[in-house]
Formats: sequence, C-alpha cells, structure tokens
Amino acid sequence: MGVILATSRSFSDGDLDLVGRARAAGHEIIRGPAHHGLTELAPLLAAAEGWIAGTGPVTDAHLAAAPNLRIVARYGVGTEAVDLPAAERRGIPVTNTPGANADAVADHTVGLMLAALRSISDGDRRVRAGDWAVRRGRELGAATVGIVGFGRIGQGVARRLSGFGSRILATDPYLPRGVIAERGAEPVALDALFHAADVITLHAPGGQTLVDAARLDGIRPGTILVNTARPDLVDEAALATALREGRLGAYAADTLDGDTAGSASALLAPDLSPRVTVTPHLGAQTTQAVDNMGSMSLDDVLAVLDGHAPAHPVFSSPDSSRIAGPSDSSRIAGPSVARSAGPSVARS
Repeated sequence: MGVILATSRSFSDGDLDLVGRARAAGHEIIRGPAHHGLTELAPLLAAAEGWIAGTGPVTDAHLAAAPNLRIVARYGVGTEAVDLPAAERRGIPVTNTPGANADAVADHTVGLMLAALRSISDGDRRVRAGDWAVRRGRELGAATVGIVGFGRIGQGVARRLSGFGSRILATDPYLPRGVIAERGAEPVALDALFHAADVITLHAPGGQTLVDAARLDGIRPGTILVNTARPDLVDEAALATALREGRLGAYAADTLDGDTAGSASALLAPDLSPRVTVTPHLGAQTTQAVDNMGSMSLDDVLAVLDGHAPAHPVFSSPDSSRIAGPSDSSRIAGPSVARSAGPSVARS
C-alpha cells in the first residue's frame, strides 16, 4: 500500500470521501501539519510517495527528507511557496488545481464589494452598539469596476458583475485586448484602470506590489479597493494613510500581511474599522471548492503513482514545450517590482 501525505487542513473535508477513494485505489492517507514544519514533517515525508501539500513551504530540505516521493500536488493554485527548481532537479512533478476555487473566490469578491459599498460590516457593529444612524452607500450597478488580473477568477467576477450592470474594466498583460473584450470587460492599461475605476479588485499573483503610495495618489477620491489575492500586492501602511486622508473610501480583503499573524497590521487600527473589512482567508472555503481541490490533487497523485502523467503540471520556467496552460491570474508589473521572466500562478 502506497502512502500519500496530506497537509491541507480541509482535504476530504467536503461532501466527497477522498480518503476512502484513495484507500480503494490501494493507498493510505496520512495527515501532517499545515505549517509544514520540517521537524514534525520529516518522519512522515520519509514514508510518503505522494504529497498533497497545503500552503506551507515546500523546500529542497523537505524534498530531501522524502526519498520515495514521486509527486507534490499543491492543494490550491498558488505555488510560490514551492521550490519548483528543486523539485524539477529531483525529477518530482509538481501540480496544482487551476480553477478549482475560482467560483468560490469570485463570489466572495463580489460579496466584499457590496460589504464595502454599503458599509455592511460597520452597520452590523453599530447596531449591536445601539447606533441605528443611517450611512448612505453606493450601488454596484452604478460603479465602474476595474479588475486587475483577468484569469479565471477575474473573469468570474466580470460575469457576476454583468448582472448588476456595472461598467467593467480589466487589465492583464498575458491576454490580448480582443480576448478581454470577448470575455466581458473593456481592456485598459493598469494606470488607466486605477484612474478610472470606482471599485478596484485585485486578482494578480503575489511577489509584487501593485498598490503603493504613488499609485494611490492617482485614484479617484472614495475608491473602493478589494483584495482576495495576496497581501503583498498592497502596501498596507500606504493604504492606512490613504483611508485616513479620505482618498481611499474603503478596503475589503480576504488576507493581511502575515495572515494569521496579521493582527499587527496598520489596517486593523480601531479608527479604520468603519472602512476596513477583513475576512480570515476564507474566499476559497466552500464545500464545492474543497471537493474540487481535493479531487484534482488526488487525481494527479493517483495518476503518477499509477505510472501516468498528471493532468495539471506546474513548471519552474516558461519552456514552451512544457507549459501546461494559462494560470488563474497573470503577473501584472507593479510600480516597484519588475515583471518576472514568465507567467506566475495565482492564489487559490
């Protein structure tokens, strides 16, 4: 019986019994810590032939501790925490689950837009404190929405916004303007989007800063910014300043710098609470997305253990002979960070 290590907390936690499915295929699922601490993980890696990896780091040291490992299946889309060159040198394929949680994140993005435009979180807090004063909001259908990164999630947001009647702008350096137009948005340059949009939503991969003090100087007063992608896309201190000065109307995000250690973020200051809404990295956490990510990652592990090629490989370089297909988001060149050599893979 082969051993498959699963370090994602939610693997097989949806409606599908993926542990039972692995067992029926002749393999045992063992669980490991989601933080991927090597001290705890090393004994488990020593026995593993497949690894369904969560968001923790997958380093060369992890791979060295797994002499029998034949595949790392990233449970989700982002692979920035995986040492892809090290895996490639060791002949270990790495996969991810593109599109598995796109609908879940797109839903959550629109929910955060509405929460920010209508002060929903702040209204709830005030009512519980006995304050029923009405604060006027804005309608999503009357807004120009700019989508930064027009991959699967960005396009899903555009489809949802079409029902509201919003004007939709989008920027993506890896999609031709004609394709963006065909998929429901007006193609624009990044700076033009920041100048024109009432609501801006980020769907680019991490490793770049797209929203800093300089870019915030060019936004329309009262702009709403939504981030369901990565915390390093924004300069949180600059956002806090822009919120206090009234240039930024509200910020709604599914993550902060440091994630669960983000309690020190400048954006959580008490005076900003009426205009800042943060959820605990739950955009991808729906039963359907959990089942999709689990099924896709297990499919790839079982394929490799059975001697077949995985369906969703990720490579360390954009070699044209090995590109698996488009990622969920494209890298957008930020104001301070140079564009990478090839497309990156976005967060799930």
